[in-house]
Amino acid sequence: MLTCRELAELVTDYLEGRLSLADRLRFQFHLGTCVNCRAYLKQMKGTVRALGALPEEALPAAVRDEMWSRFRSWKRGS
Repeated sequence: MLTCRELAELVTDYLEGRLSLADRLRFQFHLGTCVNCRAYLKQMKGTVRALGALPEEALPAAVRDEMWSRFRSWKRGS
């Protein structure tokens, strides 16, 4: 069974349909047992819907690069 942290790490792949059948089933099983992860998935779907409507130019390159840098640093620290 997946932990909440593992589910959070897989949520993008899940939403994009990139999980294997086994991982998708583990993901869905966890959702069936965890109200907090169901809320997280709902929030992520809303974020994807909202951000999907923004033009790519809306984020200046310097800001995008800084965000990627911080995200990569955060991932290494976890």
